[in-house]
Amino acid sequence: MEGIQVSTHTAGSRNQISVIKVGGYIDTTTSSEVERALNSLLKQGRYNIIIDLSNVDYISSAGWGIFISEIKTIRENNGDLKLVGMIPDVYEIFELLEFHHILDVYDTVEGAVMKFEQAEAASEPSAAAFERAQAARAEEVAQASETTHQPERPVSVDQPTATRPVSEQPLTTSETQPKTSSAPVSLKRLPLEEKIKYIVSNYPDYGAFRINRRLRSPEFGNEKVGWFKVRSLLKKLNLDTRQKRQNFALRHRSRYSLQNVQEASV
Repeated sequence: MEGIQVSTHTAGSRNQISVIKVGGYIDTTTSSEVERALNSLLKQGRYNIIIDLSNVDYISSAGWGIFISEIKTIRENNGDLKLVGMIPDVYEIFELLEFHHILDVYDTVEGAVMKFEQAEAASEPSAAAFERAQAARAEEVAQASETTHQPERPVSVDQPTATRPVSEQPLTTSETQPKTSSAPVSLKRLPLEEKIKYIVSNYPDYGAFRINRRLRSPEFGNEKVGWFKVRSLLKKLNLDTRQKRQNFALRHRSRYSLQNVQEASV
């Protein structure tokens, strides 16, 4: 069909994973091709599926609907559907629709295949692991029993309390409190995660693509970082949705204001 190319092949150590590679664009007129390929796999009982979108320029609501509508059936059959290689423009829509709460996204087919095989290996029962767990449980029970029957040592009221050396005595409040500096911090010298927090605090509506573009500006020292890296850091920082970023901005905007952070002189 004009405007879309769809092909299917297998992957994985036992060819247990199916990969649907799509090229072009997915809209109301072309989405039936993707749907046909997906339904064909499900009829064959193949429920570990990767959709390679690295050559897809656009996905309409009809296209997203195909993936979302089938995910329940796939997971009820102990499988999963993973998306791979979305370009920034496509991912921006994906994130805006908050589908990342439903579908997993990976940079490469190899990464998605590895995740499938790790999950498969973890689900296989291990006799050695079971025996270790049983032994650990028996040891816990024995220690608990010993602690229960151990008589308490009497405490002498008149016994003097030993004075700890000065080096072991607790620090005073003034010593334990971190010293803060009122001097502004350079944007260029901030660690990458702090740069991202600064951008989120001041521009909470920015997605991963726009954050990455801002990081590459002279203001932030032309930070050479990929869009996928920014996306993974947002997830690590629990800032992977617009709502989370807006909440973060409300809580931390004063900390990351221009009064505390300034651009370094060239």
